[in-house]
Amino acid sequence: MVKEIRKNNRQLYQCEECGFFYSDRELAEKCQAWCKEHKSCNLDITKFAVVDK
Repeated sequence: MVKEIRKNNRQLYQCEECGFFYSDRELAEKCQAWCKEHKSCNLDITKFAVVDK
């Protein structure tokens, strides 16, 4: 399950495998599933990651 956090009044979802943040839960879940299965990141997914400031 992805980690759900609230930061700077934004809801973010974190892939617990690689640590990337997403504004969409579905993308974070896809990222986590890919990372877990392949032990790598998928550029087609991670291009949607957001910067955590």
